[in-house]
Amino acid sequence: MPFELVFTDSYRKREAKFLRRHPEEAERYFKTLLLLEQNPFHPSLRLHPPKGKLAGLSSVSISLQYRITLEFEIRDNRIIPVHVGTHGGVY
Repeated sequence: MPFELVFTDSYRKREAKFLRRHPEEAERYFKTLLLLEQNPFHPSLRLHPPKGKLAGLSSVSISLQYRITLEFEIRDNRIIPVHVGTHGGVY
């Protein structure tokens, strides 16, 4: 069963900023979102729980340099993206 991505207004603003700054990552970014909807546990996403201030969220990789942090609601098959950016910027 596929998952549903639910985008907040604040995430859409972060997404637009990310894509303006990193247009070369757009294709990889959208492929990551598509895979996330189909199977958030796919090994290529490298799903993991961050520690510290982001504890309770999950993170997936767009590439080695870029990450998306997520609020993950498995019970409802919903995924709510929270932030997108460089590894250092997200963490």
